[in-house]
Amino acid sequence: MYLVTGGAGFIGSNIVAELHARGLGPVAVSDRLRSGEKWRNLAKHPICALVDPDHVMDWLAGEGRDTQVIFHMGACSSTTETDADFIWRNNVDFTMKLWHWCAENGRRLIYASSAATYGDGKQGFDDNQDLATLDGLRPLNPYGWSKQVVDCQAVRLAGEGKAPKQWAGLKFFNVYGPNEYHKGGQRSVVAQLFDQIRETGGAKLFQSHHPDYADGGQMRDFVWVGDCVNMMLWLADNETVSGVFNCGSGKARSFLDLAKATFAAMGEQENISFRETPENIRKHYQYFTEANMAKIQQAGYAANGVSLEEGVERYVRDYLMQEDRFR
Repeated sequence: MYLVTGGAGFIGSNIVAELHARGLGPVAVSDRLRSGEKWRNLAKHPICALVDPDHVMDWLAGEGRDTQVIFHMGACSSTTETDADFIWRNNVDFTMKLWHWCAENGRRLIYASSAATYGDGKQGFDDNQDLATLDGLRPLNPYGWSKQVVDCQAVRLAGEGKAPKQWAGLKFFNVYGPNEYHKGGQRSVVAQLFDQIRETGGAKLFQSHHPDYADGGQMRDFVWVGDCVNMMLWLADNETVSGVFNCGSGKARSFLDLAKATFAAMGEQENISFRETPENIRKHYQYFTEANMAKIQQAGYAANGVSLEEGVERYVRDYLMQEDRFR
């Protein structure tokens, strides 16, 4: 049995979909659906249980005791959330409860870390899990800090022989793809640009306030969600591989490239303008992120991800432009 926490969310529901596509299961989901359309992220795929996050540990002790692999995607993922106590409870305490359960029961844990742990990026984007290196990272918000705390605890406990049978923390970069619609302002730039272009005929990007980057030339590691899921399922198939790993495309691309790819996928003429970056985010604005993927590749992961243009075209054509946008 597989358990996917945050399984009705963006990345989590794509894991559920791919497990179903590969004939794997049964699959249980832990999440809160509430009153929006989040339930539609799961509607096309059979699940054996929907577990309230507050009762996951009781479920694992009973009905879910045969769970072999936990994909832990559940978290407060908002980079603008300021309630650090709330973030700690959801992102640190809950993760470590799952860690200890897996360690005590000989089960496997694959959890979501984040590229937000790298802070402003001045120290690079190498997934070195040396504890001193991890401790030296300086995230810029409580969300990134919470993910760093878990990575540090994971490495420390693994060094003490107190780890699950397999464990992997994935530092997700800028993921885009279907089933992110419930995220509002936290949706990927692709989804937001698509709405802008459809509603106004144009796309507005942030101006650059850095002499080394032209307007729209700010760069990110944009990664198709399917590539992230493939990496996680590869890890599940290779239980001898453990550690903290980057999860990105390995190739930084500009926001201008992303906008052009979105226009092309929509079959619309390019109409791109620029606006000032808001003062409240300008101080800590990142101009470059790029995942170093050498570590997971050296562990044996050899899959080639899709290009930015292919991923954006797939997202726009197969999902955003369809009446049913859900995977």
